[in-house]
Amino acid sequence: MRAITLNGFGAPDVLVEGQRPDPVPAAGEMLVRVTASGINRPDVLQRKGAYAPPPGASDLPGLELAGTIVGGNAAELAAAGFKLGDRVCALVAGGGYAELCAAPIPQCLPTPAGLSDIEAASLPETFFTVWSNVFDRGGLKAGETLLVQGGSSGIGVTAIQLAKALGAKVIVTAGSDEKVAACVALGADVGINYKTQDFVAEVKTATGGQGANVVLDMVAGDYIAREVQCVAEDARIVIIAVQGGVNAAFNAGEVLRRRITITGSTLRPRPIAFKGAIAAALRATVWPLLEAGRIKPVIHRVFPAAQAAQAHALMESSSHVGKIMLDWAA
Repeated sequence: MRAITLNGFGAPDVLVEGQRPDPVPAAGEMLVRVTASGINRPDVLQRKGAYAPPPGASDLPGLELAGTIVGGNAAELAAAGFKLGDRVCALVAGGGYAELCAAPIPQCLPTPAGLSDIEAASLPETFFTVWSNVFDRGGLKAGETLLVQGGSSGIGVTAIQLAKALGAKVIVTAGSDEKVAACVALGADVGINYKTQDFVAEVKTATGGQGANVVLDMVAGDYIAREVQCVAEDARIVIIAVQGGVNAAFNAGEVLRRRITITGSTLRPRPIAFKGAIAAALRATVWPLLEAGRIKPVIHRVFPAAQAAQAHALMESSSHVGKIMLDWAA
């Protein structure tokens, strides 16, 4: 099969198209003929040698995909409501940048009615991540306020739409007025240009001095101290990336007095059962919203799979709004 391999670690040009043996699905897996793959920040980190695949996972990059089921145990597939020929999208721990991928059945979802494979492949990584961190870990409820740091990212545009659809108020930060406008167009109640505005002051103003109830933080570093200043009592700050660095100093007294929870998680190394539970929740709660058009995939650009290096360069430029995708049919 065709696959995008890593010719060492480093700049985007270490991503090269090559040939790999076709994967063989193990018990509990389905084999998917991939038509589209999503690009995500962890892929960039893996390419640089900073985020190794978990033990037992494919060494190929790629955490999400869509395509058609072409293999697997018929009884296992049927037990999960699938059969050969079904269109699916899947979250995987690696191997998504290839024409064929073996995916754990619990981590697969039917392609939502009305969506293309490109659109379906844009869903798993961001939707699993947002659901797990904003709603499960962060406990966001209708009527509360969510602050999204990096609202124009793939994670950000997903968080905006999901939180709004489920009744929350959403405040976002982004790095340009154009990105802020794009976030507001997707439903954000308040957009903050973090390069020209102080997000601490703006969040306090937007919430009448109360602060945000949940923060989805992809920055960490010195942002955490500032987030502690602009959250409500009993707030939950959820860290899912450390683009601003791993070290943080913050006022622990404020955390104590206002009962602030600072937590975080990574999804890739979690067990299949954990991810399967997220898939089940998405299928029950979010898939109907996608099929009704209340939530829509946001695709910034689609590259032929052979141009994965160019896709990574665009990701690292941070000039995109939404998802960057690979098309295996192009």
